[in-house]
Amino acid sequence: MPFAASGLTPLIQTSGFSMWRYVTSDLRADVAATGYFAAVASQFKPGDIMFLQAADALAMLPLRAGPGFGPGVTLDGAATPLAAVRSAAQRFSITQAVGAVVRSIVLAPLVAGFIAGTTIPVSAQIHGPISQVVVSVRNAAGQTIVPSQIVTVTGGFATTAVAAPPIGSGYRIRIEDALDPSLAAVSRSFSVAPGAETLQQENGFMILMESGFALLR
Repeated sequence: MPFAASGLTPLIQTSGFSMWRYVTSDLRADVAATGYFAAVASQFKPGDIMFLQAADALAMLPLRAGPGFGPGVTLDGAATPLAAVRSAAQRFSITQAVGAVVRSIVLAPLVAGFIAGTTIPVSAQIHGPISQVVVSVRNAAGQTIVPSQIVTVTGGFATTAVAAPPIGSGYRIRIEDALDPSLAAVSRSFSVAPGAETLQQENGFMILMESGFALLR
């Protein structure tokens, strides 16, 4: 079903933060889909909280830009009704026992430079429930240069090798959670230099390769 404005209720509204309640017969996954709240997107701000009473779950979800939702916390899989009482002073309190799950990506250090035409070994230690990561090479402008790789986490580590980008500098390796790109690690910048076989030298009136082969007479 599409978004129904009658199901959306503001519990708290201030200039910097709002708390919402939305009741629907849709599934939680449908409500979290991109564009579901397009009709009222201008009312939402990153950092707002929504209590969602969907057909399959009662959940507390943080709002992000877009608007989109963070992973949030499922309060009840049976989707029991949420009762909230507001006072005239707009005070609201809730207590919920939540177990924190730590997730992190620690990228192994890289050397400062690589040779064109070679590969770059990439390794990262993974903490928490992350099954796959995406590995990409970015230039100084943040653009992906080499096709991204999806790497499966094994034994708490993700390892792979990526092709060195074109000769240049300011490159970085980025590793992100395949399911949550906001969780990522970025390497320090590195450069890519030409291979030794392309070095040239002058010998009288000739230009020689490192091997001694004459390029120009």
